[in-house]
Amino acid sequence: MRIKKKTIAGVAGLCLMLLASGCAMMPGGVAPSNIPIEGRRYTNLGRTAKSDSRFYLLGIIPLSGANTTRDAIDAAIRSKRGDALINITVESYSQWWIILTRIVTRVDGEVIRFE
Repeated sequence: MRIKKKTIAGVAGLCLMLLASGCAMMPGGVAPSNIPIEGRRYTNLGRTAKSDSRFYLLGIIPLSGANTTRDAIDAAIRSKRGDALINITVESYSQWWIILTRIVTRVDGEVIRFE
């Protein structure tokens, strides 16, 4: 039985695409709060997680806006209409596809509102 050259080329191309894609997770940090809260009374509005990301073409040419921890924290606070974030954890991860790369910063924490 002979295998066609097109079939071999297709399988090789598929393997190359799988090898050219991937993901990597990097721990960020932990913080008690994003602003000083000592001595202030507050109500805990619940846990939330938000992210900010940026896409790159060929891993170097930016295609979208900035990827900042500050924007992810602000989005988390706005999601519950609060004033600050406590018990914060931050992590980053990267996703690679054939010609696109996505870098993501994810923030997790508890939203509070000052009384």
